[in-house]
Amino acid sequence: MTLRRRSGAGGTPPTTRSSSTPGSGGARAIGGVAAEVTDYSIATPIVTGTARWFRDSADLVAFREGGGRRRRRRHSFEYARYGNPTVEVLEDKISAMEKAEATIVTSSGMNAIVATLLAVVPPGGHTTFVDLDDMEALQSVLDQGNVTMFYADSLTNPHLKCVDVRRVAELCHQRGALVCIDSTLASPINQKPLTLGADVVLHSHHQVIGAGWETPWVTDFTTGMGVGFLNWHPNAAYMIIRGLKTMALRVEAQNRTALRVARLLERHPKVERVNYPWLESSPWHGVARKQMTGAGGVISFEVASDMRGAMRFVDALELPFIATSLGGCESLVQQPAIMGKSEAEKTENGIKDNLVRFSFGIEKFEDLKDDILQALEKI
Repeated sequence: MTLRRRSGAGGTPPTTRSSSTPGSGGARAIGGVAAEVTDYSIATPIVTGTARWFRDSADLVAFREGGGRRRRRRHSFEYARYGNPTVEVLEDKISAMEKAEATIVTSSGMNAIVATLLAVVPPGGHTTFVDLDDMEALQSVLDQGNVTMFYADSLTNPHLKCVDVRRVAELCHQRGALVCIDSTLASPINQKPLTLGADVVLHSHHQVIGAGWETPWVTDFTTGMGVGFLNWHPNAAYMIIRGLKTMALRVEAQNRTALRVARLLERHPKVERVNYPWLESSPWHGVARKQMTGAGGVISFEVASDMRGAMRFVDALELPFIATSLGGCESLVQQPAIMGKSEAEKTENGIKDNLVRFSFGIEKFEDLKDDILQALEKI
């Protein structure tokens, strides 16, 4: 597919080429001046220079004419604050996967969120919280006529709730409000909110997309609208691009493992509740099936014990690391109640002392199954 056409040197319009790994939605998308600068290398080069030179004055004038960076007669990165070829390759890849008009990387996850809010929420804006499954409450808030944007995670962490993006978008757009979805836990493989009506999508790059904790924690990105702050280092962009190459394979494996473990735990006498939207028992099952192709590699569940019993279970596990993240090749486990949450935060977010969150990697299901079953015996 062609993402966009931009004029290259001499007026030749290089095209953006894109092809897809199964399920990737167009993970290989390199083109325009980014491909020109990187000499069409199969492996994306890391371009670290901060300044680029012009051939002559006419070349500079051609660059200056035409408006924005991607609309000029002569495209150039000129100076690092305006862009970088390696970073643009990543942006184009994410746009292709999410079927977005544009992607901008920023320096942190909170930066991506704040950039979005500052770009669209007017001065004096305020926050109103509504339950994700209460469309009547959302309609009532929208009817007040002062809503600029609806913002939600889908899936949510750690309870794996699912927003009916299409329905929310219909209600919000009727009142002129934008819809922003943080789709980190779902990943672009399992969910594409823009195709469901959302206006902006957020992802935390260093989790599912970037293959987890090996990626430098220097930026996240905002997709769908032209908002964002600060520059991003090309070395970090390269690491995320490398993670993209295996994302479809990792996510598909994690989808399968998470569902099999969720079904196993649902039948276990030492587990009281399992949160995973691909389970038929989940209140979010119908919505998830409508808008997702898989429910991701994270599940949470409540063991039939107290905080200490949950701690004994976590400590008895041998394969997963006790850590906060998700989406990498190694499985991770955590007990949200002891991961720095205050009592007020736990109560507000429905986090019980016996809740455990599991993020699956790419280990064999049989190995994870045996480990989980032996650890449950320690409760």
